[in-house]
Amino acid sequence: MRRASLAAAVLLVCALAVLPFLALAGFAVRDAGSGSLWLGAEGLEQLTNTLGLVVGVGLIGALLGTANGWLTACCRFPGRRWLRLAQVLPLAAPAFVLAAVLVDLGSRWGFRVHGIGWALLLLSLTTYTYVFLLSTESFSGSGQRQLEACRSLGVGPWGSFRRVALPLALPSIGAGVALSGMEVVNELGAVELLGVPTLSRGILQRWQAEGDLPGAVGLALVALVLVSLLVGAERWMRQRSRRWNLGPGDAGTLQWPLRGWRCLLAQLLTLLPPMVSLGLPLTWLVASRDHLQSDPLEDLLALTLRSLGLALVAALLTVAGALVLAISGRWLANRLLGRLTFFAGMGYAVPGTVLALALMLIGGPLQLSPLLLLLWGYADRFMAVSKQGLDASFEQIPPSIDESATSLGCGWLAVLRRIHLPLLRGPLLVGGLLVFVDVVKELPLTFSLRPFDFDTLSVRVYQYASDERVGAALIPALLILALGLAASIALMPSLERRERGG
Repeated sequence: MRRASLAAAVLLVCALAVLPFLALAGFAVRDAGSGSLWLGAEGLEQLTNTLGLVVGVGLIGALLGTANGWLTACCRFPGRRWLRLAQVLPLAAPAFVLAAVLVDLGSRWGFRVHGIGWALLLLSLTTYTYVFLLSTESFSGSGQRQLEACRSLGVGPWGSFRRVALPLALPSIGAGVALSGMEVVNELGAVELLGVPTLSRGILQRWQAEGDLPGAVGLALVALVLVSLLVGAERWMRQRSRRWNLGPGDAGTLQWPLRGWRCLLAQLLTLLPPMVSLGLPLTWLVASRDHLQSDPLEDLLALTLRSLGLALVAALLTVAGALVLAISGRWLANRLLGRLTFFAGMGYAVPGTVLALALMLIGGPLQLSPLLLLLWGYADRFMAVSKQGLDASFEQIPPSIDESATSLGCGWLAVLRRIHLPLLRGPLLVGGLLVFVDVVKELPLTFSLRPFDFDTLSVRVYQYASDERVGAALIPALLILALGLAASIALMPSLERRERGG
């Protein structure tokens, strides 16, 4: 009974997370007999393009992320440590910002940036980091004894990679590809600027431009099926990755020295993605300095305060909800609650336009405030971003500490306040920062649900880029890049710990 309040809080968080999708499913069931959920000719094209982008970006990201993960984890060459940290920098540049930069530079220098080929390139550069982070962790910790045996038998780096390291890392690589696929399905701004019809773009067009709500729900259901397959693949791959973790915990990572042309090739391959991701915006800034324009200072200040205020409130709500879900695993041994907390953390896989449509199906009849729906959507979508770090940190706190506090008469709330919160200060701050920056960069959800005349930095950059007002888009784009760099820097300590562990 002393934990009934925790169970009630968990049920409330789970209900708020799952309710939008139940509303979407209920609307689809109600209108299923009318035939209005049919995709149509445009819907089939949007589905085909989305699948093509998911497959193409997955292949390119798998090659680039795996190569860079192996080179920076198991090879030794000048600058390797800094180049390993630099692999998280592409997360600082949202795909729609890079698309706006390339479209404008192309118009200046006489080449056209348009179509699915450019979308494949941009989305691969901005999502391959997921593959890199998971593959480099696998290369650093798995199969070290097998690699040492290969080396003792005279097998070189390429043979060891092909015969031992790659098969062991395949589950982690597959999980990273699935995560990048979820980001591709969610993308709106880049595909809109590059003229590529996708499901995310089609949902917004049918819903807001054409007023075809049943058609938008039909596309949303297709997108949900696609991301459900990606989520299932990601979880299956992660489970296989856990079973294949065969390396000793303290033996260090085996590294091969690279010299000559191999060293130069490794440096070029690991330097190119972060250089392109940050070099293109800087080149754009230099090329556009004569056209620099800005909104009046009052408007720019209001725009920034709106973005930061939304991000701060959303980060606080999301971290609080994630903390409730994470702590329930230690105090509530209930299989049903465990399944509910899993489904509550799936919002990260759902495209922003799908989540926005589901929230409007709830908020429209109830006349809820658009700001309330927007904050609800942020918390639902980014719950997993904070929860994953908290889950990992809770696993490092011995349960005997909780048992000792309970034997002294402390309830779960007292243990949380006196023990867990001081120990989790770092993960809470990192999780809050990541959610904060993700909210600032979020475009589909914000563009779909924002109140009238309530723009944010990401929405303003997208609007200016669509109207070819490059000068006015510079300052908001630079602010987004600066906040993205903060999120990238927040991920670097984990890579540093792996480096010291190796």
